[in-house]
Amino acid sequence: MIKIGLTGFSDHEELYGKMKSTERLGAYSAYFSFVEIDSSFYAVLPVKNYARWVEQTPDNFRFVVKAYQGMTGHLRGKKQYFESDRDMYEAFHKSIAPLREAAKLTMVLFQYPPWFDCSKENAEHLRETKERMEDVPVAVEFRNASWYSGELRERTPAFLQELGWVHTVVDEPQIGTASVPLVPVTANPQLTYVRLHGRNARGWSQGANPDWRKERYLYRYSTEELEEWRDRLLALEPTCKELYVAFNNNSGGDAGPNAQQLQALLGIDGGLAPRQLDLFS
Repeated sequence: MIKIGLTGFSDHEELYGKMKSTERLGAYSAYFSFVEIDSSFYAVLPVKNYARWVEQTPDNFRFVVKAYQGMTGHLRGKKQYFESDRDMYEAFHKSIAPLREAAKLTMVLFQYPPWFDCSKENAEHLRETKERMEDVPVAVEFRNASWYSGELRERTPAFLQELGWVHTVVDEPQIGTASVPLVPVTANPQLTYVRLHGRNARGWSQGANPDWRKERYLYRYSTEELEEWRDRLLALEPTCKELYVAFNNNSGGDAGPNAQQLQALLGIDGGLAPRQLDLFS
């Protein structure tokens, strides 16, 4: 089964018009069957946030939650907000409890930083993290090409399968070592995650620019590119029980329209909340 969604639900102004912020998630669920929560990367969110989102969505709606940055090593050299890793993981588990209790949590996404390269130390870190997350499904997204270099293109997914991780397939600009290649491979027979970041090569290398977010994900997939992804997803679908696809190309408001285009190409129109109005017309 293929499910299409977006990264975040509040930043897609083109979808909602003047709609109140408290009404947006409910409206979103009429068009997409899951959402990736990315605000959880910047802070361990209050339990009440997840409890509210559970109430605002239909029973069959699902969430992918991005792991807190302290859990992925992004705070290297910066102030830590928890006294220990144990405290941090306990707080995160408590935070997402409402999603688990409502059976609406599909997985937690660990997006590692560019300096998280393929090494024995980091491989062991993946093993330890999987244990710390207990029975919560976890997906990994690498930002360092060394994980797919040479024979590791096959060995890395096999290693993830051994540990029980979900492999995240990424579509991003191909600019040498500053990006990872497209590796459409399933590691977990239950689940595969696909994230479409766009192909803005110039914007992808704007990390030093304080306004990098305005450019990095500024990209609109063409019909031809989406047709290629349709075929790729249909080939990948038989390898796992569920295939989740998130559009993250939203610097210019293209994620929503592109996601709907792909849904149309795949013939996906079921399992959504009742629509009150056509937000995309």
